[in-house]
Amino acid sequence: MDDLQRILKKHQYAARASTAFIYSICVSVAMNFFWQPGKIYASGITGFAQLLATLSKRVLPFSLSVPLLLFLLNLPLFVLAWRQIGRRFTIFTVMAVVFSSIMMKLVPITELTFDPIICAIFGGAVNGFGTGLALKNGISTGGLDIIELVLRKKTGRSIGTINITFNAFIILAAGFIFGWPYAFYSALSIFVNGKVMDMVYTRQQKMQVMIVTDKPKRVIDHIQNRMRRGITIVHDAEGAYQHDEKTILFTVISRYEMHDLEVAMRESDPRAFVSISDSVKILGHFYEPTV
Repeated sequence: MDDLQRILKKHQYAARASTAFIYSICVSVAMNFFWQPGKIYASGITGFAQLLATLSKRVLPFSLSVPLLLFLLNLPLFVLAWRQIGRRFTIFTVMAVVFSSIMMKLVPITELTFDPIICAIFGGAVNGFGTGLALKNGISTGGLDIIELVLRKKTGRSIGTINITFNAFIILAAGFIFGWPYAFYSALSIFVNGKVMDMVYTRQQKMQVMIVTDKPKRVIDHIQNRMRRGITIVHDAEGAYQHDEKTILFTVISRYEMHDLEVAMRESDPRAFVSISDSVKILGHFYEPTV
C-alpha cells in the first residue's frame, strides 16, 4: 500500500509539473502574441510587471523586461507562501512562475494583429485557460493568488475587493500610458480572462443537489464514499402520483464533483429524481480540500 501511495504521489507531482509548464506556454503566448503587440495590460502581478517594464523604458536609462520583473515581484510572495501556506504549494508555484519567466523570454514577440480588441479577447482567453487549468490541478500561478490564500487561511475571507482595486489600478495605468481606449481594452481582456478561467476551473462553483429516492442509505453511502460532503435527510416525503414513500436528500457540491455525483447515482439508485441548482451562496461551513 505504501508503494502504491508513493507511485500515485509521483504521478500527481509529475502531472502538476506538466501543468505548470502548460500554463507557462499559455501565458507566454498571451503576452507575446496578443498583449504586448496590442498594448494590453494583464491582471494582477503580470499586469504590474508590464506597467513597471513600460515605465522603465521611459524613465530609466535602461529597460527591465516583463519576465524578469514578474519573477522579482513574486520573490517576496514565495517567502510568504513558504511560511504561511506550505512547502509543496510553494515549490509548484515557484515552478509555474520560473517556467513562465523563461518561456516569455524564449517565445518571440509575434505581431499577429494590431487590433486591440482581438488582442484583448484572445490574450485573455488563452491566459484564462492556462490559469484555470493550473488552479484545477492544485497549482497557484503566483501573485495575488498567494495573498488571497494567506488571508483566507488567516481570516476565512476572500480578497475580492483587493483584486478589484489592484486591477482597477492596472486599467487606469493603461489609460494614462497608452490612452483611454486601451484602458477599456485591458478591462475587456481581464473580463475575458476571468470568464474563461471560471469555465475551466470549476472547483469554486457551488451547486445545490436535491435527490428524491426510496434507497436513501444506499445513495448516502455511495455519495460519501466518493465525495466528502454532508447530506441533510428529510424523511416521510410522499410522491403525489403513486403516493409511495420517498426520502429527500439535500447536499451542496462543487461543479468539479459533478461527474462523481453522476457515477454515485448510477451505482446507487439510477431511478432517483435528482435536481441540481447553480449559483449557490454558502454561509455555513463547506469543506474545501487543502492546498
